Amino acid sequence: MVRGIPMRGESCKLFFRTDPIKIVKAKGQYMYDETGVKYLDCMNNVAHVGHCDETVVNAATTQMAILNTNNRFLHDNLVLCAKRLTATLPEPLSVCYFVNSGSEANDLALRIARAYTKQYDVICLEHAYHGHLSSLIDISPYKYEVGKFPKKEWVHVAAIPDSYRGKYRGGNTEEMGELYAKEVEKLVADAEADGRKIGAFIAESAPSCGGQILFPPGYLKQVYKCVRKAGGVCIADEVQVGFGRVGKHWWAFELQDVVPDIITVGKSMGNGHPVSAVITTKEISMAFKDNGMEYFNTFGGNPVSCAAALSVMEVVERDGLSQHAAEVGDYTIALLNELKEKHRTIGDVRGVGLFIGVELVEDKETREPATALAQHVITMLKENKILMSSDGPDRNVLKLKPPMVFNKQDADLVVKILDEILTDVED
Repeated sequence: MVRGIPMRGESCKLFFRTDPIKIVKAKGQYMYDETGVKYLDCMNNVAHVGHCDETVVNAATTQMAILNTNNRFLHDNLVLCAKRLTATLPEPLSVCYFVNSGSEANDLALRIARAYTKQYDVICLEHAYHGHLSSLIDISPYKYEVGKFPKKEWVHVAAIPDSYRGKYRGGNTEEMGELYAKEVEKLVADAEADGRKIGAFIAESAPSCGGQILFPPGYLKQVYKCVRKAGGVCIADEVQVGFGRVGKHWWAFELQDVVPDIITVGKSMGNGHPVSAVITTKEISMAFKDNGMEYFNTFGGNPVSCAAALSVMEVVERDGLSQHAAEVGDYTIALLNELKEKHRTIGDVRGVGLFIGVELVEDKETREPATALAQHVITMLKENKILMSSDGPDRNVLKLKPPMVFNKQDADLVVKILDEILTDVED
């Protein structure tokens, strides 16, 4: 029996639907289609240290040629990877669980938090995305639609601390941090008044799907204090922003001068190889151990995954990619701010390191989101062999999260082409 051509699931999304690109190879910050056309990749934060980095490829393939098995056998790579990972973290965060993806990591983090606090309720942020598992869609307002997928009663959604477009506006100030933190305090108080207890607060340390947001000063410090006082734990989702992307620090939560109770990492951890982790304290991990259910993961922490992750951390440190991200990020943000002064359609430029957002608007006074313009810009960038995407609740924020080898010459090109596109539109 001859079957027909297999169909792609209708819910599966391509980056470019009307004129999709078939990518056949990649290297560094560049991707190549089937005709050999070269594209500058400004969107792929999975290839953290650059596509097909030789150190990572050699480490993973060498180990694959020797052994790959699950983590229920002893292997040096697992221990070495955990040791190197925890060495980048504050002292209390010392226990690692290796899994396959950011979604798995966040799901496990919820399980661990609930085992420790004995409470089920979770506070998340507006427009948050933490993964595609059922448990995570429930705490990902970015994904569920009110009415079609109604919010669960155990989910409490706090206002996202977006000081440009959010509930409170006034720049990146401590006052903004306090105002948004009070929103979380109110959620905690309201939950307790309803006889509910908060088990966990989860947030990306710098929200990505929410529109490339940086928290105002003091926000997480005040929120963490409130949640812990209520008996909950604080989870930092570093899946998109960890491993030096923010430039000034290895982890984005360090920008807020806080220490989470649990952190989750993934995506960039293996430079494209499926590996991720949950890191927590000894005390919290013991509560998970005592919950009466053993934990194991068939592929999490296998020798090949750990070899890939070890090599990613090696390259970040050896090549000074965190400092590189800081320097190139500052340079790029400065160029974009110059562009903001020139163009009436750029409402805001924000970011740190190689985590940057450019918010497009119809009018700088009303801040009406320019959603159609953002999609046009992305299309025209593609025509100019630059790959970029948009995010935010209105899909009007151009996001730059390129491989960490993205350089100043790349930034010059992106800003030059963006300037030309916006000039053409505005004229």
